[in-house]
Formats: sequence, C-alpha cells, structure tokens
Amino acid sequence: MNTGHHEASWRLPESDPYAHVELGHYVQLARIAERGTFDSLFLADGPQLWGNLAQRPAGALEPLTLLTALATATEHIGLIATASTSYNSPYNLARKFASLDIISGGRAGWNIVTTAGAEAARNFGLDAEPAHAERYARAAEFLDVALKLWDSWEDDAIVADKAAGVWGDDTRVHPARHKGRYFSVEGALNVPRTPQGYPLLVQAGSSEDGKEFAARYAEAVFTAQQTIEDAQAFYADLKSRTTAAGRDPGHIKVLPGIVPVIGSTETEALAAEQVLEDHIVYAHGVGRLEALLQLPPGTLELDAELPSDLPPESVIEGAKSRYTLVVELARRERLTVRQLIGRLGGGRGHLTFAGTPEQVADAIEQWFTHGAADGFNIMPAVLPSGLDAFVDHVVPLLRARGLLREEYGPRQTLRERYGLPRPANQYVTTPAPAPAPALARV
Repeated sequence: MNTGHHEASWRLPESDPYAHVELGHYVQLARIAERGTFDSLFLADGPQLWGNLAQRPAGALEPLTLLTALATATEHIGLIATASTSYNSPYNLARKFASLDIISGGRAGWNIVTTAGAEAARNFGLDAEPAHAERYARAAEFLDVALKLWDSWEDDAIVADKAAGVWGDDTRVHPARHKGRYFSVEGALNVPRTPQGYPLLVQAGSSEDGKEFAARYAEAVFTAQQTIEDAQAFYADLKSRTTAAGRDPGHIKVLPGIVPVIGSTETEALAAEQVLEDHIVYAHGVGRLEALLQLPPGTLELDAELPSDLPPESVIEGAKSRYTLVVELARRERLTVRQLIGRLGGGRGHLTFAGTPEQVADAIEQWFTHGAADGFNIMPAVLPSGLDAFVDHVVPLLRARGLLREEYGPRQTLRERYGLPRPANQYVTTPAPAPAPALARV
C-alpha cells in the first residue's frame, strides 16, 4: 500500500507522495522486514486504476517485475505477488512465477485472486465482470493448468552430460495437453521445475466459493476479521474444509491482517491514530463505500447509519466477503457512515489496533494461542515509519516470548520457511531427487 495502509498516510509530513513508483522505497521496506526476520512480503495488485487520483497515490508498479528487482536486493524474505486468474493466461503467468522462483532461489509466492469489479472487466474487453461463481470455476481450471505446467519438467530432466553430448532427457518432460472449459494448453512450460516445485499458493477470499477454493489449493490464506471470535470461527471452518478436501490442515496457514498504530504510551498511539483520521477526506470515502455496497451515488449520508434496505449478500457479484464484513461491522457497532469510513480508512475491514508495543504483542499472542491465526499479515498504517516501529519495538517482544525467530539461519525456500513440504511432481511415481544446485540457489 505504498505510503501505508491508511488512506491518508500520504498526507503526513514524513510521507513521500511519489514513493509508490520509486524502487528505493520498496527496497527499504523489504530490508526493514528482513531485519525483523519476517517470512515474506506481499504486494497487492489489480488490473485497473484504483479509486481516483485525488484520494491517494494511484497507480502501481507491476508486482512480478518489482519483486524480481527486490529478489536481488534481499536474501531471505519471501516475495508474494497478486495476480488474477480472470485476466491472465495460465502459460504466461506460470512462466513468470517460475522465473521469479528461480531468480529468487525459491522465495516466490502467488496470491491468487479472481478480481472483482466492472472496471477491470472493461479493461479486457468485457462489458461487466463475470459472475462470482464463474470466476472461481475459471480459477480452479487455471490452477489445474498451472500445476501441470510447473510439473511438466521432472527435477532430473536436465542431464548436462557434456561427454555424451546430451543436455536433457525429453522423456522427463511432459506436455500439458489440457483441453477444458476455459483453457486449451498443449505444450510443456519453457522453464525448468523450480526450487520450490512451484510457488507458495496464497488465497484471500473468505466467501463460500473462496473458502472452498482455498481448501483445495491454498497453502496460506490472507483474511480479515474484526473480532477474535470471528477469526476463530473462520480458522476452524477453513481447517475443517481443508481436511474434508483430503489435505493436511497444517499445510494451510491462516494469516489475518492487522493494522497497528504504535506509540510509547496508549495515549500517544491513539493520538497518532486520530491524526490519520483527521486527514481523511470523507467525500472520497463515501464514493468508495457506495461502490462497495452497490448503491447509487448520493445514497449515503455522512452522519446517518447505513440504510436498512441494502442489497442482500446473495446478489453481490464483487467482493462478497468484504461486503459482508463491512455491513456486519456497521450494524454491530451502530456506526454512522462517517464513523464507518474512519474505521475503513485505516484497515479496509482488517483489524486496526492503536496501542503500545506490549499491547500489540499481547493481541498477536492472544489470537495465535487461541486458535484464531497461524501468523499475521502486518499492514502498517504509515510506511516506512510504521514498519520500522513494529520491527524495532514489537519484534523484540515477540522474540522474548518465543513467538518469532531470532535470526533466519540457513537459507530456505519460502515453502520451507512456512513449514510446508516441497510438492511431489504429479508425473513422477517415485520420490524425486533434490533439484540441481544451479537451480536451487541463485
């Protein structure tokens, strides 16, 4: 989120309103996170211009290109990028992620999204976004094709026998030969199998379709809950679905988002949070909220609660789970539109938390130890200062409590860092040897 997850972060004196297109800004963030021994960093993305130019720094560098640059500026941290199954082709995207995994020495991850919104659809020649269920059906076939492509080279397909004049073994390369409802892909990938086998698979949908998709494919899930009770229910539900899908529930990591605002005292943290809220331009928020709720412009009144006759969740074809979360938050706490925009301005539905380092660490520990999370997606309200504050003041507390590593140790792939096995190749019936050293670490 370039200058920070809070929409008004760019207006603070410390913020650079041009940072969103400066490589040095992202290198700095990656190195701060690596100093904090984070597992990975994650770049959100979408194939459309988000919001309007007046609201906050708009436009974004293409994430796979940016992560390739960050791979050369870091050594340990995982590199996760969002890419859409609705507006990409499996062959090209599988090749890009395989390339990033090799270049980074096995640190690539893919946040799989189906992309809601008519704006993105119109950028690809469609009049409207495909229906929610249709997007997930396409995503499932997309993943099946991508997995065939990533497995199309066996680990020992490269022979490199100079004396015999044999570089590779064609019998160990398997064309995809896929013909389905959405895709027809004939050949093998033109990139060898990668250090991880294929990138860590991440998913962020919390709708019924999203949870079923995650249970089948995902190895990590980014999610948003406002209360520990909601987080516990989501956690238990997703683990149960994963078991029902025939997978080990320990092989899917649930990572709620948290937006911390940190101060040396609680009063200081709340004051910093208030400064951010004071910089919100509510006219921007009203338009964004009306779009999310699929209401005509001019429907919402700032100092009134949400209308009682909102569209039911069943007819929402966009971001279903975020729609439900926002409406439930507003109803539960009887928020006015102004108050709701203030809450969403910092977290967009994720848990926002202003407090001391000890209070932030306490919240993280409570969620982790009480079955609400396997880890967290830390989303500082202001960047880079909020990330610096977390690493300098919260990370030492987590380490002292035995909740976070002191150092990285030997280099690992992202999947190893998450405690996940390297996937077997679907075309090989016997255990595969370790990948060639030239591909294992670059």
